[in-house]
Amino acid sequence: MSEAREQAWATVVARSGIRSADEVELRYPTYRRLRVLLTPGMRLFLRLRMQGLHHVPRRGPVILAANHLSHVDPIMVIMATRRKPHYLAKDGHFVSGPRKWLMNVTGQIETHRESGARSALSSAVALLEADKAVGIFPEGTRSKRTESPYLLEGKTGVARLAATVPHATVIPVALKGTRGMMQPSAHKFPRLWRRVEITIGRGITWEEWLVHPDGAALSDDAVVAMASMEDDDLDQKMAVLQRQFTDQLMASLKHLGAP
Repeated sequence: MSEAREQAWATVVARSGIRSADEVELRYPTYRRLRVLLTPGMRLFLRLRMQGLHHVPRRGPVILAANHLSHVDPIMVIMATRRKPHYLAKDGHFVSGPRKWLMNVTGQIETHRESGARSALSSAVALLEADKAVGIFPEGTRSKRTESPYLLEGKTGVARLAATVPHATVIPVALKGTRGMMQPSAHKFPRLWRRVEITIGRGITWEEWLVHPDGAALSDDAVVAMASMEDDDLDQKMAVLQRQFTDQLMASLKHLGAP
């Protein structure tokens, strides 16, 4: 990103981006040990077929964007990516029992309904600014469709997140078979013998996408001009860009095999 474009985009983010949370409480002292101890065995035991693992950088801010079919989806992404992704989980998962313990030891972030999606995304921004990996389901919820295609239209939260931290790599992760492993409202326990395919695509940062001919294809002058727009015009421009980014991400998931 050129210096002029970088400065202009910083102005755009200051005006329309997501404000970073002041602090994010992470309680995951055993996360690394659990991954080291359990992941290799689970990979051998489960019928997993994984492709594209090399697309996930070992360091730096990463947004892992996957389609959502089942309760087991976050676990599959955690096992496949060799990072420690932090998912934004609703507060109902932190009430009591084994689920609360699992959420805490794996470093997942409790989000409260009363504070809304903006608070959740603020926590995600803080994590990305600390070079962490964040997991997100662009659809915003598990698909309730009973027949294929299950993939829903993506919500623009993932694009807002990427635009706020423009150097974070957004990586599409297509999950196939997790619904058969544990179908919502049908299976109390995962059917571990069912095959699951995880296909990881090539990532792109927002700053790369802005100028890419197959992305927003904006020139430096166009980005600089955005920094001087009136608030309403800037909001409209950002909404168009975020919708385009999200739609292209969902198309990538479909291309990778998301059912």
